[in-house]
Amino acid sequence: MSGWDAFRRRLDLSAPVAWLGRRTSTQLASALAILAAVALSGSLLITGRAAQLDQRQQAALAALADFGAIATKLPPDVAMDAASMTEADAAYISALLAAFQDGPSREATTLEETCRTGRGGAGVRLIRAPVGKPAGLTALETVRARRLSNLGPDVYLVRLGPGDLCLNREVEAVIVRRPVGALEVTVGRVVDPAGSAWRWAVLSVFAVGVLILVSGLTAATFARRRLTSALAKVSKALDRAALGDFSVRAPDVSVAPELTELSGQVNRTLDRLDELLTWLRDSADQLAHDFRTPLARATARLDKLASTDDARTRARLIREARQDLADISRAMTEAMALRDGEAWSFESVRLDTLAEAAVELYQPIAEERGVTLSAEVEPVAVLGVRSLLQRAVANLVDNAVKFSPDGGAVVIRARPTEDGPILSVSDQGPGMGKAEVSPDSHGMGLAFARASLRRHGGRMTIDDAKPGTIVTAHFTR
Repeated sequence: MSGWDAFRRRLDLSAPVAWLGRRTSTQLASALAILAAVALSGSLLITGRAAQLDQRQQAALAALADFGAIATKLPPDVAMDAASMTEADAAYISALLAAFQDGPSREATTLEETCRTGRGGAGVRLIRAPVGKPAGLTALETVRARRLSNLGPDVYLVRLGPGDLCLNREVEAVIVRRPVGALEVTVGRVVDPAGSAWRWAVLSVFAVGVLILVSGLTAATFARRRLTSALAKVSKALDRAALGDFSVRAPDVSVAPELTELSGQVNRTLDRLDELLTWLRDSADQLAHDFRTPLARATARLDKLASTDDARTRARLIREARQDLADISRAMTEAMALRDGEAWSFESVRLDTLAEAAVELYQPIAEERGVTLSAEVEPVAVLGVRSLLQRAVANLVDNAVKFSPDGGAVVIRARPTEDGPILSVSDQGPGMGKAEVSPDSHGMGLAFARASLRRHGGRMTIDDAKPGTIVTAHFTR
């Protein structure tokens, strides 16, 4: 196993990736907002820690400078060894310390300013001699000190509570504690906790962190509510579809952009289901239409067959009943072929040829009623299923001949237009008003014709010819 393969095996990210995959977008947005706020707070703490170390370092350098200045100011004529030092020497040293209590530099911050404003820079001193009382800030003897070895071997950090240096304020000081002859000298500076600019920076970063957190949580809450609302509408559309109502659709992109693809797919599925159910209803209507008449005719002929004794009449009735049953069998075969998809191969179909074939098929029936049946066609073709288009055209012509009065005229037209090919069938029947224009109200065969056109991306219109009706099939290019 190579080193890279071993590293990838150790760095197995499958569990975190799987965990992220189970989170909702609202949870992820909330987690990102919290992580951003935590990261900002962490950077603030790190920056604050670095600033604090810098302030302590500056205080340590100032304390070392103060220690050197005080040590050089001690007069050499004063006994500095424990055996020869007197109380007068100790008092003299105390007076000298008082003169340098505010530090050798006049630019240093005074104790009064430190206690009033909290600013650092003020000096603290303590000198203990072998005899007499210690001079300076006695609290430096008892306060707990932490060694700062990174700043020097004799450098310590002390925290002076309220009353030690300032009456109502706690301060932090860096001190240098070293012996000078028989004296133990402690010199320090108060640490500046933060400058004015740093305080404003802290407040600004804190405010930005709060803003990021609040904004992230608000956005996550809004996204969750929007997604919940959109999903509720999608669920409602599916629930209505389950009950057979396809009038409700999933929300569009403006409601929830995250669900655009899902909403589109749901709506396309509902459209397809609506189309298939409409096709199923229309096909059932067509089958009922195709079977009802042959069955009625066969029943009537069988009844006559039972009541007649004439051999020629019986033979004719038997022949006609067999033809009716053959028509039923043919319709059933076509229906099974449509169900199994055998007739769903698309090809180029000439509408003018279908119109002329329909005229030839229905011409004998039209002549029996004195109806003139003609075709006015131009060469025009569409891409479709030949068997479906043949049945659709036959249904239109069948209805037109059926509703035409004796001596009327039925004209079939097929021609190309700018919007696409059209095929129309007009008759001189009773016609219908616009309020009555409906495929189902003008013969059962029109329902099948309408469904067939929809399967081919077309549409059907019914207009009043005054007198009569014009049924037009519109095909797209």
